Amino acid sequence: MRAYSFVQTVCVLGLLLPAPTLGAEQRPDPAAAQALRREMEELRRDFETRMSALEARLAAVETGRSPASTGPQERPVPATPAEPGPPTAEVPAGAAGAGGPSGVLPVYGNVSAASKIFNPDIAVIGNVLGAAGKNDMTGAPAFRMPESEATFQAIVDPYARADFFLAFGEEGVDLEEGFVTFPTLPGGLLAKVGKMRASFGKVNTMHRHLVPWIDRPIVTGNLLGGEEGISDAGVSVARLIPNPWVFLEATGQMFRGDSEGVFRSTRRGELAVLGHLRGYQDITEATNIDLGASYAFGRSDTGADALMGTERPATRLIGLDATVRWRPLRRSVYRSFIGRSELIWSRRDQWDGRHAASGFYVSGDYQFGRRWFTGVRVDRSARAENALLRDTGQSVTLTFWPSEFSQLRGQLRRSTYAEGSRAFEFLFQLQFSVGAHGAHPF
Repeated sequence: MRAYSFVQTVCVLGLLLPAPTLGAEQRPDPAAAQALRREMEELRRDFETRMSALEARLAAVETGRSPASTGPQERPVPATPAEPGPPTAEVPAGAAGAGGPSGVLPVYGNVSAASKIFNPDIAVIGNVLGAAGKNDMTGAPAFRMPESEATFQAIVDPYARADFFLAFGEEGVDLEEGFVTFPTLPGGLLAKVGKMRASFGKVNTMHRHLVPWIDRPIVTGNLLGGEEGISDAGVSVARLIPNPWVFLEATGQMFRGDSEGVFRSTRRGELAVLGHLRGYQDITEATNIDLGASYAFGRSDTGADALMGTERPATRLIGLDATVRWRPLRRSVYRSFIGRSELIWSRRDQWDGRHAASGFYVSGDYQFGRRWFTGVRVDRSARAENALLRDTGQSVTLTFWPSEFSQLRGQLRRSTYAEGSRAFEFLFQLQFSVGAHGAHPF
């Protein structure tokens, strides 16, 4: 109410002043006029002072701080402490010099943000699987938790980034991937050093929680070593190839030569090499296509490690992959489609000769609601160790995302194995994630 003192005072003075008499002679009093001016000036100054004080109090309430005294107050205001400077934290051992001459490091944000300066982003992804029906070949139990992924990701320095993925399963802990990425090498090169999944096709590069089905395609299990696929310690170098037509990326990789079910190295020089060429192009504003070609060479993972007087047998893999995406801009939250296919050839030398096997899968996944997806997949593949044996399969999936942090999926799978056995199963999956998990390659 104090903000209106000046206005109220003026109104009261107006009522108290005698009204001029019509027709009477007006004789101004200079002394009275001067006194009135002084009084009005004092009222104006008082009004401005009180308004400034109210504005300071309002700003203090919004910022949560006590305002400094700006004029007369009805109640005394405590003195405002000096504005604190940016908080700091002691430099840990081994990081001398990182905080500058003062020997301290600035703490960005609150205390929880301060704790992340020397700690990576950590996330855990759980994966619970269930199975019902009959399958005499795989023998999977009714419920299992084969793998939970723990990730540790952080910027090492302005020139490198580290990513570690640990797989916690019922049988123990394994390093799924762990590598350092150097994105700013001369010549436009991007390099990775460590253990990683090989850039062979599409499915081989995916972690379990990214696979759009509960299982992996049959061709992955028969020709690329199963769930782990081609995964080994080594070096990867990639570079974009500038051209006016398409996005084009070439990747070359060299590994130790040990990938269970595919390659095995017994000597230091028996390395596995791999090359991948990827092209990407937008067809329309809602549709794009992604094509790739892969080649891998290494020593065969076979029981006959070496024959007397002969070179160790080798395995050669050739792959083609294609991905088509449709995502309308105005309805992308409710409608989308992804079509995938991979075709793989295997040339595997063994003690009984060379086995030429091939296989493929074709799948389509359609989003028909904000949180609902359905898909189909067709599989067919020979076996790497015996190309005369061939397996086939068909699957239908239904996926529901309660949120971006959890997923429920069911899959009907029908499989026909080369031995004549048939299986018809219902698979169930529950996935959930906690923590800050970094983005995966597109």
